[in-house]
Amino acid sequence: MTTLEERKKAFENKFAHDAEQKFKIEAQRDRLLGLWAAERLGLTKDKATDYVRSLISTKLERPGDEHILAKISKDLSGLVDHPAVEDKMAEFLEQATAEIVGLET
Repeated sequence: MTTLEERKKAFENKFAHDAEQKFKIEAQRDRLLGLWAAERLGLTKDKATDYVRSLISTKLERPGDEHILAKISKDLSGLVDHPAVEDKMAEFLEQATAEIVGLET
């Protein structure tokens, strides 16, 4: 294999690894955010699990964070305002990143 082919393969492997890591981090962040929202809604453990699954379905149907933020903000209307949900999402992104990256080291 030539040096150029080796570099291309290494770049492709890094791209795939980074994409997989990003997916894992976002999935963990969304799980943590869903559990946090479920707690504020007073849901039981089983209902909280169902709520997290509904968030995952929302994300799969409509990729992007804005749909999850909108759903949680709507569900928590009167309990927590939208900026607080955004802040929690950012907080859980940092936590999820530390957890996932920490597992790989």
